[in-house]
Amino acid sequence: MNTRINTILFDLDGTLLPMDQDIFIKIYFHKLAEKFAPLGYDPQKFIKAVMAGTESMIKNDGRQNNEATFWETFIGLINADYQSLESTFLDFYQNDFDAVQQSTKTHPLAKLCVEELINKGYEIALATNPLFPQVATYKRIKWAGLNPDDFIHVTTYENSSYCKPNLKYYEEILSKINKKPEECLMVGNDVNEDMIVTNIGIKTFLLTDCIINPHNVDLFDHPQGDFKALYEYIKELPVVVSK
Repeated sequence: MNTRINTILFDLDGTLLPMDQDIFIKIYFHKLAEKFAPLGYDPQKFIKAVMAGTESMIKNDGRQNNEATFWETFIGLINADYQSLESTFLDFYQNDFDAVQQSTKTHPLAKLCVEELINKGYEIALATNPLFPQVATYKRIKWAGLNPDDFIHVTTYENSSYCKPNLKYYEEILSKINKKPEECLMVGNDVNEDMIVTNIGIKTFLLTDCIINPHNVDLFDHPQGDFKALYEYIKELPVVVSK
């Protein structure tokens, strides 16, 4: 008997939250360096340390969560006190991070897609690359016009031990939400990081509005289209639970 899809995994950046990733990163790093410069940190060295910490998370082998992995690398390069840095990072995400929103835009169909799925009885998880703390991820969810409560699980650097495109990242999600691959559909814009889930049996929909396909991979075998096509695709999905 075929197992029906009952859970949708959504990417965030470039999917539910349209953006130019290069502009996002440029503004983010500028604002971050601006925050820490008055504390005596050289902007270039500081950003290089952030990038190194991020790279460590991407290479994380699961021995510890991404948060611990980031700080282990970052503190080693900055040679500063964790407590003072951590509190300043938190203050940045709470009070300064919203300036980065200018690199993104809200798409009205993002909310409609999520609402349609919830009304049909689907469970939704946010499978965004867990390189940010919860506070920054929740901010970006709200920039998209959505609510963190819309999702049964949101990956952040506190609750994840792997990153995309490592398949163990997706296996970790499945374990936490108690789902089998064949119960899930992944919606994302990154061919390398999101569509890779087909290797463990998760079906996909490639959102093409902000598509990332650096290696020009042939995409014929992925259901795909813009936000309007995704919305029509979702409307055609069967009801899981009657509302």
